[in-house]
Amino acid sequence: MPNIALELGKQSVASGIGRAYGDAIDVDGVSVTPVALTISGFAGGRGDAGEGGTGGGAAIPLGVYVRREEGLRFEPNIVTLLAVAVPFVCVTGRAMTRIIRALKK
Repeated sequence: MPNIALELGKQSVASGIGRAYGDAIDVDGVSVTPVALTISGFAGGRGDAGEGGTGGGAAIPLGVYVRREEGLRFEPNIVTLLAVAVPFVCVTGRAMTRIIRALKK
């Protein structure tokens, strides 16, 4: 019997690029290619009660590549950009206030 976790892991690696970059779509003469951050994981084990395994994954849309006559350009997903930027700005602001307070002493 094949090891299911190993087989799922091989399939995940083989199709990783296909999951991160979607198929190009033509809309009104403009080619659009979606881009996402994909994460997947699989685990298997052998316990007293028998064999078992699990797996899961997630995809976070980052934006699209847009190909026009002018050239290729990346347009980010604003919602994802804000979700990443807000915690970064908070941490940076807190760090800057501590640095400024330390320099004043």
